[in-house]
Amino acid sequence: EVELVESGGDLVQPGGSLRLSCSASGFAFDTYWMYWARQASGKGLEWVAAINNFDGTTQYVDSVKSRFTISRDNAKATMYLQMDNLKPEDTAVYYCIRAARSGYDSSWTSAPRPDRNYWGQGTQVTVSS
Repeated sequence: EVELVESGGDLVQPGGSLRLSCSASGFAFDTYWMYWARQASGKGLEWVAAINNFDGTTQYVDSVKSRFTISRDNAKATMYLQMDNLKPEDTAVYYCIRAARSGYDSSWTSAPRPDRNYWGQGTQVTVSS
């Protein structure tokens, strides 16, 4: 059974930092691209960062580029999202999502999309003064 458990969300002031974690189990973590996505209240799900499974290739949505850093530890089957200089518009529930297929794609152009069938329960990040 695929399980993804997010943690690390909290209430922080604008300009603050948080580090989110995603613990994965039930599948070969080291064969999948992984994503962080978020959903603000009343809004749709938006992917914010992606990382491939073997060579460190990453991709970010423009709104978080240079502020967020995605990383993973395949030995621990864990993914992280370091969030710095948080803004109120970053307020959302953050989810860890597995890619739709396994593989060893090294480029973003060939990377599989996230699969909504494989995500966790999310962790709340609230940025407010």
